[in-house]
Amino acid sequence: MLSSVKYIVKYREKTVDRVMLYISLLCALAVLFHLGYNTDKATAQQFARITTWLFYGLAVLSALRTALSIWVAKRIAPAHYGGAILLLYFVVVVLARQTGLGVLSFLQQAEWLYFGILIVFLTELSKSSLFFDNFYFNPTILFVISFLALIFIGALLLMLPRTTPGQPLNFVDALFMATSGVCITGLSVIDVATRLTGFGQMVLLVLIQLGGLGIMTFTGFFGYFFSGGFSYKNQLMYSEILGDNKVGSVINTLFKIIFITLFFEAVGAVLIYFSVEASDFRSHGDRLFFAVFHAVSAFCNAGFSTMAEGMYHPILRFNYNLQLIIALLFIMGGLGFAIVLNTYTFIKRWSINVFRRIFYGRSFVYRAWVISFNSRLIAWATGILIVFGTLAIFLLEYDHTLAEHEGIWAKWVSAFFTATSSRTAGFTISSMPGFTFPTLMLIMLLMWIGASPGSTGGGIKTTTFAIAFLNIISLARGKDDLELFKRKISNDTVNKAFAIIMLSLLAMGVSVFALTITDGDKSLLDIAFECFSAYATCGLSLGITPHLSDGGKVIITFTMFIGRVGMLTLLVALIKNTKNRNITYPQEKVLF
Repeated sequence: MLSSVKYIVKYREKTVDRVMLYISLLCALAVLFHLGYNTDKATAQQFARITTWLFYGLAVLSALRTALSIWVAKRIAPAHYGGAILLLYFVVVVLARQTGLGVLSFLQQAEWLYFGILIVFLTELSKSSLFFDNFYFNPTILFVISFLALIFIGALLLMLPRTTPGQPLNFVDALFMATSGVCITGLSVIDVATRLTGFGQMVLLVLIQLGGLGIMTFTGFFGYFFSGGFSYKNQLMYSEILGDNKVGSVINTLFKIIFITLFFEAVGAVLIYFSVEASDFRSHGDRLFFAVFHAVSAFCNAGFSTMAEGMYHPILRFNYNLQLIIALLFIMGGLGFAIVLNTYTFIKRWSINVFRRIFYGRSFVYRAWVISFNSRLIAWATGILIVFGTLAIFLLEYDHTLAEHEGIWAKWVSAFFTATSSRTAGFTISSMPGFTFPTLMLIMLLMWIGASPGSTGGGIKTTTFAIAFLNIISLARGKDDLELFKRKISNDTVNKAFAIIMLSLLAMGVSVFALTITDGDKSLLDIAFECFSAYATCGLSLGITPHLSDGGKVIITFTMFIGRVGMLTLLVALIKNTKNRNITYPQEKVLF
C-alpha cells in the first residue's frame, strides 16, 4: 500500500495535480453558485453547510498531499513552501472556528472559507498554466488571450443574479464593465455604488487587480510559488511578457512586481482607512472595504469608486488628505515597476554608503548610472507633466471648478489631483461638464500621453511622447541623431515612438467616426473625449457613458481593449513573422 502511494506521489505528480485541479474547480463552482446565483434562502443555508465541509475536505487533501510529497522527497523542497503556508492558513481558520479564540474571532466569518477554497483553485490553476510550454504559443498572443479570457469570465460573473440587487446586467453592460475593470479604465455604464452588491463590487475589485498587473503575472507567481520552479521555456515566455531582457532574472522580477504592488496597496489601504471618518460608514467592515477597494483602484489607475458620484461625493470632494494619498498611489502605479525598483536600488546603495562612512569611516563607493537611462527619462517626463498640468489647471480653473475649494492650499491640491488623475487614473473631484473648454483640451492631451511604460496606466506612455517631442526639436536644430543624457537614442526607438503615436491617432479616429454613426445625437466634443478616455484607459467622461447605445458601448469596449493591450502589440500578435532577406536596396530620400 505504501509503495503504491509512494509511486503515485513520485511518478504521477501531474496526475495528482490534475485531480486536485478538478476537485478544487468543483468546490469553487459551488462557492460561486452560492455567492452569485442562488437566491433561495433554504438552498443558501444548505450550501453554507456544504461549503464548510468543502473547506475542511480541501484542507485535508492539501495537508495529505504536502505531507506525502515531503515524505517521498525525504526533505522540504522549495515546492513544499507554498503548500505549507496554505496548510497554515487552513489550520488557523479551523482553530478560529472550533475554539472561538477572541484574537481570531474575525476568522469565523464564512468569507474566510470561500477565500480558502478559491485560493486552492487559483494555485492549482496557476500550476497548470505553467505547462503552456508543451504547446507553441507566441507570448504576445498568450498575453492578448489572457486578457480576453479574463474579460469574458468577468462578464459572466457580473451577469449572475446576486451581482446586482435588482435586474441582472445584460451581456453588453456586463461585458463593458468587465472590460473597463480588466483594462483598468474606469468608464462605467452603471452606478457601482448602488447597482452592484457587495459580491459584485468584489468581482470588480478582483478584475481590477488581475487586469492591472496582468493575469499571466499572477498565475506565473502562484504557479512558481506552489510548484517550486520554472522550466526554461517558461522563463523565455515570461521574459517576453514582462519585458525583461535577462531570462535568469525573470523569477526575481516577477516576485518584485507582486511585492511592490501588494506593499503599496496595503500601505495605501491603511492610510485611506484612517483618513476617512468612521461615522460616514455603516460598519468597520464597510470602512475597511472602502479603503482596500480605493487603494487597489488607485494603484492600478482604474478610477472606480464604491461611493455614489465617486470622488465627487461631498465627503470625499473636500477631504484633501485622502486626495493626496490616492494621488500618490496612482502616481506610484503610473511610474512603472522598473523605476520603482531602480530608485530602491539607488536609495539602498546610498544608505549603505552613508552607514559605512559614519560607523566604519569607509569612503563612498560610486557606481556609474545606478539610476538607469529609462528611469531618468521617465522621472523627468513625469515631473514636467505633473508641474505643467497642475499649473495650467490652477490658472484655467481658478474662478471655475476650483472656486468651491476654499483656501489656496485646497485649490492647489485640487489642481494637482485633477492634473495627475487625468493621466489614466480617472478619479475626479469636480463636475466634468463644469470644466472650461481649454481645460478639457488639456485633459484630453494628458489622457493621450498617459502613464509610463511597465506601469498599470495606459496612454501612449510618457517616454513615447518625450522621444517624439525631443526628436522634433533635434530635427529643428539640424541634427541627424537624437541625443539625451549623453546617450544616442537608437533609430528603431524613434521609429517605434512615431509608429505608436500614429496607430493611437488612427484607433481613436476610427472610434470617433464609429460613435458618430451609432450615437450621432451626442456632441462631437463628448464623443471625442469619450474615445480619448477609453483608448487611454483613463475613465474620465463628460457624462455620456451610461446613455450610449448598445452599439456605442461595444465600440468603446473594443477601444478600451485596444488601448490596454496596445495597437502595436495587436499587430505584432496578428501579423505573421516574415523571414528576413539579406538584401540591401539603394537608399532614397523622400520629399516632405
